[in-house]
Amino acid sequence: MERTGLRLILIRHGETEWARDGRHTGRTDIPLTELGRLQAMVLGDRLRGRTFVRVMTSPLARAFETCRLAGVAEDAEISDDLMEWDYGAYEGRRTAEIREEVPGWSIWRDGAPGGETAAEVGARADRVIARALTAAGDTVLFAHGHYLRVLTARWLGLPPEAGRLFALAPATIGILGYEREQRVIIRWNDRCHLVLPSHIWAEQGDLDVRVGDPSVGSGDDRSGPGGGTARDQQVYD
Repeated sequence: MERTGLRLILIRHGETEWARDGRHTGRTDIPLTELGRLQAMVLGDRLRGRTFVRVMTSPLARAFETCRLAGVAEDAEISDDLMEWDYGAYEGRRTAEIREEVPGWSIWRDGAPGGETAAEVGARADRVIARALTAAGDTVLFAHGHYLRVLTARWLGLPPEAGRLFALAPATIGILGYEREQRVIIRWNDRCHLVLPSHIWAEQGDLDVRVGDPSVGSGDDRSGPGGGTARDQQVYD
């Protein structure tokens, strides 16, 4: 059966100090950095004027604040199922540090002592997907890096551990949807809004892209009104 008109818009929160420093940030409720707040406001340029049937956000401050600064928090549903992976004893630590104690450790394969397994995160993602499938339109999810990678794997019918294949930077946009009856990734790790001027996102059709349609690529360097050029903003993951 062909499916149309249903998509998941995935938004990873803006930069935090721990994300910038490569530290596993699960349930520690740390705020956005100043850059992260600016990223969230620029995300709003991509979303402005769009119609969403549902907006959902993790309750953790970095995700909810990204949602708020992007201008879509008024009707947002807060769901614990969108919270980041619980890293247990490895919370706040870097992978390199953990591997000094556990050679070859991977969160995807090994999980974390006192935290969640990939399967447990996948079960939460499955519940969110099931809820999104009740809508006939775009559902926007504000959440976290590892979590959204697991959700993407589950959308595609892959095991949660396959989320390791989908790198995802802060303040980026992904779009999951259908090509006929097949679930697909329509857009991934899109950060155009972080390097291009906001007038571009006023053009009709950016987030309305469907499979097979042309979309704005990260190499777009069109001039703005009055002959200005796209600003070159360096962004750190």
